[in-house]
Amino acid sequence: MSGKGYDPSNPVRLYADGVFDLFHFGHARLFEQCKKKFPYVYLIVGVASDVEVIELKGKPLMNEQERAESVRQCKWVDEVICPCPWVCTLEFMDSHSIDYICHDDIPYVMGADVTGDVYYPSKQAGRFLATQRTDGVSTSDLIIRMLVNSNEFVRESQDRSGCSNSRYLKSLRKGFIAIKAYTLKHN
Repeated sequence: MSGKGYDPSNPVRLYADGVFDLFHFGHARLFEQCKKKFPYVYLIVGVASDVEVIELKGKPLMNEQERAESVRQCKWVDEVICPCPWVCTLEFMDSHSIDYICHDDIPYVMGADVTGDVYYPSKQAGRFLATQRTDGVSTSDLIIRMLVNSNEFVRESQDRSGCSNSRYLKSLRKGFIAIKAYTLKHN
């Protein structure tokens, strides 16, 4: 077999985009799936800007530079575009020589427009490759686990340190309170 993606001198260029807040193994598995779509893949990952994330989903825990650097450190990723457009158009794909966009196949709607799928144009153009979500892990799940276990974590840290007045524990408590307030505001 020869052609794009089957010849090391002619890798297929794939693109995956997202927020990638609190980078976790579900994100890494997405990138691994992309890299395994063809024998030779150059994977470009788009990281959404703070401005668009705040406007469309709420404030992320990590800023765009932190999120982009976390993605950049993943062994499956060849290039990071940050900030990337919230909606990947065919024009954007063409301008970056992207052959296919990779995302799970569930229609992704934006804002109040619940009728559309932002990936519809790339699907219609035959430039969409479906991936599978990793069950049991998401940024929201991680935040909820931290919140549910925060009091126990602080108590265990106090027991280990033998000091309930340390600056570290005060900072930890303050951080958990801020996360709880953030979660209540954005969920």
